[in-house]
Amino acid sequence: MSKKKDKEIKTEDKTEEVCHDDVASVESDHPSNQALIAELEDKLLRSRAEIENLSRRHLVDLEKAHKYGVENLLSELLPVIDNLEHAINNFGDDSRSEDREGIELTLKSFESALDKFNMIPINPLGEEFNPVMHEAVSIQPDKDLEDNQISNVLQRGWQVHERVVRPARVIVVKN
Repeated sequence: MSKKKDKEIKTEDKTEEVCHDDVASVESDHPSNQALIAELEDKLLRSRAEIENLSRRHLVDLEKAHKYGVENLLSELLPVIDNLEHAINNFGDDSRSEDREGIELTLKSFESALDKFNMIPINPLGEEFNPVMHEAVSIQPDKDLEDNQISNVLQRGWQVHERVVRPARVIVVKN
């Protein structure tokens, strides 16, 4: 029995020598072996597809983490922004204009820093009500505006990229 050695298959503990003639005879002689080979090839293809899907999902998850990672930070900073806006709105006419200007500049620099990270305010005055981006706090009639239009913004909303972090609190027109 002189058979030419075509391949060497390495396993953990030993090296097996496989002859090309032996493999060909195993494949052609036994139909059950052909079914086993077909089943193993199918499992291999499914495993490869699963690995590719996992890799794609991992990349998508990583991209979302980079894109929306600042969302928690924004949620914590929203009360600071709200307080600065309330301070500006509560200044009277007799107050020092330098103080008001200082707070306005602080708020503007704060907003420009947030804008660098795609944190965008939602200020929908005059727009049509959108329940995804707006929270209706009250309804009031207004003959000058159409139904479902926003007549007043009580608190600005915020979004990161396309994701709403906090909806804008608004008053909606209903005639």
